[in-house]
Amino acid sequence: MQSCCKILPKRKMGSDLEVVMLPCPAFGHMIPFLQLSISLAKAGVHVSFVSTPRNIHRLPKIPTNLATRIDLVEIPFPALDCNNFLPEGAEATVDIPFEKTDSLKIAHDLLQHPFRRYVADNSPDWLIVDFGLHWAVEIAGEYGIPLLYFSVFSAATDAFTGPVEYLVGEGQRRVRSSPESLMSPPEWVNFPSSVAYRGYEARGFHAAFFGGNGSGITDAARLAKVLHGCQAMAVRSCTEFEGKYLNILEKIVGKPVIPVGLIPPEKPEGREIIDGSWSKIFNWLDEQKPKSVVFVGFGSECKLTKDQVYEIAYGLELSELPFLWAIRKPSWAIEEIDALPSGLGNRTAGKGVVSIGWAPQLEILAHPSIGGSLFHSGWGSVIETLQYGHCLVVLPFIFDQGLNARLLVEKGLAVEIERSEDGSFSRDEIAKYLRLAMVSEEGERLRNSAREASKIFGDVKLHQDYIGGFVEYLRNGVTKRK
Repeated sequence: MQSCCKILPKRKMGSDLEVVMLPCPAFGHMIPFLQLSISLAKAGVHVSFVSTPRNIHRLPKIPTNLATRIDLVEIPFPALDCNNFLPEGAEATVDIPFEKTDSLKIAHDLLQHPFRRYVADNSPDWLIVDFGLHWAVEIAGEYGIPLLYFSVFSAATDAFTGPVEYLVGEGQRRVRSSPESLMSPPEWVNFPSSVAYRGYEARGFHAAFFGGNGSGITDAARLAKVLHGCQAMAVRSCTEFEGKYLNILEKIVGKPVIPVGLIPPEKPEGREIIDGSWSKIFNWLDEQKPKSVVFVGFGSECKLTKDQVYEIAYGLELSELPFLWAIRKPSWAIEEIDALPSGLGNRTAGKGVVSIGWAPQLEILAHPSIGGSLFHSGWGSVIETLQYGHCLVVLPFIFDQGLNARLLVEKGLAVEIERSEDGSFSRDEIAKYLRLAMVSEEGERLRNSAREASKIFGDVKLHQDYIGGFVEYLRNGVTKRK
């Protein structure tokens, strides 16, 4: 059973290191924080993972052998304040349309008051927090607890974002004043790099990150405050893959930057199938040739338009490749049947499978018939996919995904779908790049590179050693304080 609680007194575990985890309310953040929590628990650390009740109950199950080392701590939103501006049951970004994001930030900022009480009652050795939780800096200072920032992004993304002095104030107005300033590698990256935003990405990111919002503090200012107030920064990366970017990052942060490894999820031992439809899908996968099927998935955070979904669908059809597409029912689709072009199922019968709803992604990626993935290039999905050596066809949409896409192409591990200046893309481009990556002679180098990358991304011992080094840093920090 998972250890799940409201606000309970701290449970001392002898001489164990006590760490509190506080992620942002997005599953692209909560899942990496949970994966780090599990890795720390395996290394003998006692972890309290803090979030709101609905988010806690939607997390994957904690391994039973670690249940005594991980507490899942529920802190509800203050009812009277949050009910006025958030839909009922909305506790994470997946629950709301994009225009409600400010309301979620306001609600999550209100957690600082019960979280302060929790910290006062439990006196942990470390607070490990996400970039958006700027108020944790004051709480850590008030109770004399060292604070560490854990970035769920790639080191290339963090390095591109830049030094604290360019996130706010005059420095930001001078260096990051416009979307155009995000469209080329910054001056502090002193080696050849293609990691930068396209115009259509830069416009949206600049407004969302540097622009004002209803919470009263920009995302850039949140990050600046956490970077300024933390003792060190932990990054979900490794020197074997991002050594140059990690070196740059430590120089511009001016504090210890600790790679904690890629924290790849454990490979599934069997198939955890929920219902009969997935049994049939896996039977279909069993019939396909090894490395022949494209897995298509854009997760829950990318809310694609009807035109985008339909172009992807027609592109898959045109590619004539076997595919498995896991898609959640879009908000614009009245019924599930409306989510896809009419007749797609009949035209691709036997060649492709579309599943609407939840999908066992790790089990799918582990199947020997999967050879490539068409996805958004979110960092967590990159790690999940490359540990199996699948070739990557990337179609980024939000936040850091465009930067990850450039990094992967730079390293010869992906091809990126070409787009127009407004960000639109065509079915022909989808089909073209899928065939290039999966079956063309030209794509053989890409496929070989992906197989080579799996030796890094899937090396369990390598990433355990990184966790061991991180735990040693945490223990040394506590010893020095005492």
